[in-house]
Amino acid sequence: MKTMKIIKKITKSIVILIVLTSASACKDYLNIQPVDRLTGNNFYQNKDDVEANIANMYSRFFEKINESWVIGAIGEARTGEIFVSPNANGYNSRKAIEALGRNELITAMTVQDYVDRYHFENITNWTTYYQVIQTANILIDKLNEGIPALGDSDTRRYLAEATFIRCFTYFWMVRLYGDVVYYTEPYESDPLPREDMVSVLNKCIADLESQKDNSPWTLSDVAQRGARASRGSIIALLMHMNMWNAGFDQSHSEGYYRKVAALGQELVNSGAYRLLPMDDDNWALVTKGRSEESLFEFYRSINYDDDVSNLAPFGDHFLRWPYKFPRYDAQISICYYTADYMEKIFPSSEADKRKDIWFEEMLANDGQFVARKFGLNVYASGNENKNPDNTFLIFRYADAILLWSEALANLGEDGSATDALNIIRKRAGASDVTGLTGTALKDAIFMERCRELFGEGHRYFDLVRTRRILNSSWVAHPLNQDQFTRRAWTWPINNSALTNNPYMVLNQYWLPGGGGN
Repeated sequence: MKTMKIIKKITKSIVILIVLTSASACKDYLNIQPVDRLTGNNFYQNKDDVEANIANMYSRFFEKINESWVIGAIGEARTGEIFVSPNANGYNSRKAIEALGRNELITAMTVQDYVDRYHFENITNWTTYYQVIQTANILIDKLNEGIPALGDSDTRRYLAEATFIRCFTYFWMVRLYGDVVYYTEPYESDPLPREDMVSVLNKCIADLESQKDNSPWTLSDVAQRGARASRGSIIALLMHMNMWNAGFDQSHSEGYYRKVAALGQELVNSGAYRLLPMDDDNWALVTKGRSEESLFEFYRSINYDDDVSNLAPFGDHFLRWPYKFPRYDAQISICYYTADYMEKIFPSSEADKRKDIWFEEMLANDGQFVARKFGLNVYASGNENKNPDNTFLIFRYADAILLWSEALANLGEDGSATDALNIIRKRAGASDVTGLTGTALKDAIFMERCRELFGEGHRYFDLVRTRRILNSSWVAHPLNQDQFTRRAWTWPINNSALTNNPYMVLNQYWLPGGGGN
């Protein structure tokens, strides 16, 4: 409750917000005001000011992923297994999803019916992300200077949290755009070139490693669990950044894997998080948010009058009545995953509680398919056009355990990797994996990530970092090696990034003549 009240009273940070959003008054490419017009010196006076500023950063980031069906578009739909249900509401405009599945991003962003519905072109504009980064940079600078009435313990905790937000934003952008402009100065205004993404993440890793132990495992206010960064959030992000670099900096992959293995062990040993039993009631707690399974999420609730776009939640496209309202307009799900894909990840012959709890009509190639995984916290009214009242899951304990397992397998520690994998399978009521080694074990871990993290925005990025995106046995529309090398897995970058920056170049694959659609 305390966190949400702070967000509702965000006017306390209006001065900082004005600084970050007054692009019309600024000529610098990062939209940053001159130093003499910044108000950090007289804004950061106490703990309430810092709390308001941090709440603003989370809210600004969420605004960006609330612009469209972002989680689905960037993390799930580009692999070609999602199709529009016959007779779905807005069928013609929904075909943008199938264009994404063929990696035809330009088509998805330019056909007028698609634009009117989805506005996927917004994903290409990174301005808001840099506003979040700039806010974090200023706060970190002020915390290092010292803020009146803020003790050493709080200062260290806020430094860790602000660093997490900055590094998380860079990580998010790297997965979208590849190389990005990197800076940590509080009042950066000089034009800068894009920096190699591996270098960016290595800097973030070093930055975050220095702050990890300054963050508590659990927050004193249980209402902030998952919704605010903790040590578990930092560890999850460090694991993801190391695994990404292991895929693209292969000559140093062992070092990255060792870091992930150590971080996973630390997380498990902490006892601060747990997997909830796999049943309706407990899974509803997970998707509602702030559960003991959450490492980081964007917590949103109808009870707080949060402005969540009907389009934004991933589950929106895979729910029908009685999980989605109004009944007269939600008789079928908008989209479905193909029966071939669902049978591949959840074989009919194998027991798995997730099949029963997370899906209805799992093998239906039509609007009867339901991803019940995102449908258990049904909006109570029954008439408004509302999705279930769920959080936006980003990092979950199960995700971290599977990254731990994957790192161990890549280090040749097959027994320990299998033990970690079976932690997830036991919770799902699935049989233990036994006797697998090498590539077979790594494939089993990848498949478990496909199952366990279904719809949570990880699959596409897992395919890219492991290069399975090149193999038709893993995706319906694979990339070839040339496309991968020219980064067809990225998103285009909006032309606005070129403004007043002579060093800036866009993603060449998506420019005319570059080969992208």
